[in-house]
Amino acid sequence: MTSTAPIGVFDSGLGGITVVREIAKDLPNEQVLYFGDSANAPYGTKTPEQVRKLAFAIVNNFVREGVKAVVIACNTATSAAVDALREQFTIPIIGMEPALKVACDRGHGVPQHVIVAATPLTLREQKFAKLMARFNSTNVIYKQPCPALVEIVEHGQLDDSELVERTLHGYFDGYDLETIDSVVLGCTHFPFFRDYFRRLMPSSTAIIDGNVGTVNHLRVVLEALGQLAPEDAEGTIVLSNSDPSERMTTLMHQLLTR
Repeated sequence: MTSTAPIGVFDSGLGGITVVREIAKDLPNEQVLYFGDSANAPYGTKTPEQVRKLAFAIVNNFVREGVKAVVIACNTATSAAVDALREQFTIPIIGMEPALKVACDRGHGVPQHVIVAATPLTLREQKFAKLMARFNSTNVIYKQPCPALVEIVEHGQLDDSELVERTLHGYFDGYDLETIDSVVLGCTHFPFFRDYFRRLMPSSTAIIDGNVGTVNHLRVVLEALGQLAPEDAEGTIVLSNSDPSERMTTLMHQLLTR
C-alpha cells in the first residue's frame, strides 16, 4: 500500500460529508473516496445485522478500489459493525463514537449535564452503553434520539428553518436547557444543524461533535504506518452515492461546500 492511496469514507447517507470536510481541512494532501448509502438510509432505525451487511459490502468495494484506510463516518455503523470489520480486514478501520468524554471532561471534576443526540440504534447499542457507563456515575447523561434530523438532511431540507426549528423543539423542549452543560452531536448528519442548535441552546451550553477527534485519530494511525500522503500531493475528493439521481449528486456537492 502506498502513501498516495486514497482513504475510503462512508456513511449511511450524507452526514459523513461533515467528516470529509474535516479531512480536507486537516489532511489537505489526501485523496478521499466518499460513499453515501442514501438508498438505504437511515441506518439508525435498522437492525445491527442489517447495518453490518451494508457496511461489509461498502468496505469490500473500497478494498477493491485500493484504499489505504477506511473511516466509518457514521456513529450507527461504527456501533454495529466496526469490531466485525476490523476482524475481517487488515487495513485500518477508523470508527466514530459520540464525543461524550470531551463533554464530561469539560467539567474538570465538576459533574456535567449532557444531552447525547444520536440515532435510535446508536443509543441502543452495547457500544454506547459501555461508553456511557464510564461517565454516568459522576455526570447526568440524557439520551435523545433524533431520527428526523437525518431525514431532513437526506431530503435537502436544511434551509427549511421552520421545519428544522419545529423538529428541534419537539426533541428538546422537554429539557430544562438552562441546566445543560453540553449537547453532543452523536451523528455525523447533525453538525449541519450546528447553527440551529446554537440558537436553541443557552450561550453557556457547548455543542460538541466527534469529527475533529476522528480525523486526528486518522492522522495518528496513518503517520504511525508511514502512510500520510506527501506534502506535495494534491488532495482530491470523489463523491459517490447508492442513490444515483441527479438530485443526490447536486445535494452532495452543495453540502461539501456549505
